[in-house]
Amino acid sequence: MASSVRAGRRLRRALRPGGELEAARLPRELRARLEAVLRSKKAGEGEDPRPVVPFRLLRELHEHLREQGSSVFLHELLEGSEIYLPEVVRPPRNPELVARLERIKVQLANEEYSRITRNVSCQAARRDGTLADFGRQVRSVKAVVISIFNFIVTVAAAFTCTYVGSQYIFSEMAARVLAAVIVASVVGLAELYIMVRAMEGELGEL
Repeated sequence: MASSVRAGRRLRRALRPGGELEAARLPRELRARLEAVLRSKKAGEGEDPRPVVPFRLLRELHEHLREQGSSVFLHELLEGSEIYLPEVVRPPRNPELVARLERIKVQLANEEYSRITRNVSCQAARRDGTLADFGRQVRSVKAVVISIFNFIVTVAAAFTCTYVGSQYIFSEMAARVLAAVIVASVVGLAELYIMVRAMEGELGEL
């Protein structure tokens, strides 16, 4: 937080002989403190050499000028001055805290790596390897073949039974064949519906 200013050239010259504050009849203590601050130069390498004046001292100067009814105003004296913002010195980090943060980072990285590679581990490869996939495929093909065979047998049996049984109803062969085709078609559609539903269930489990 700013609490001082870098004194500009006008403020530094105001206390010199013939300066603007010469006729302001400053108290001896206030003048001495201002002169001491303006003479000090605490500058390191590459730092601004202008002296630093605290706000508190400028506030006292402003109150005195206002009480004296001086024609010199503080904002005029501060022309060319800049607010001084001291460099913030960051405290050193706790080595134990740094080490703990590093351990947490490593732990999180290991957990993320384990989560990513969980599905490609050796055990998973052995469990879900080519033999298991081949076994599932064989079972699926076997189930499809059995379903198709049952469908053909069921339709053929329905056609045969209807054709043979319809001889007691129809004397003409064409009527018997038509009745057998109709019954076989109905049975085939029903069987096909059941087979499709069963296959959908098996695909949903895979």
